[in-house]
Amino acid sequence: MKVTIDRENCIGCGACEAVCQEVFKLADDGKSSIVEKYQKDGPDKGEIEEELASCVESARDSCPVEVISIE
Repeated sequence: MKVTIDRENCIGCGACEAVCQEVFKLADDGKSSIVEKYQKDGPDKGEIEEELASCVESARDSCPVEVISIE
């Protein structure tokens, strides 16, 4: 499963990290990023295992500015 964060429009509220800290964290710039373990081509793109799908979906659904997408 591929996860992408539109970091440019991220407001840094931390909702994704609160819901799914296994995959998301706030970076030093205050924006959401994928944890290093799952990063693919930078902090805004990642690939996760299916076991984390519901966690990532909950994070996406909790984002007030809808910057998390899943493929």
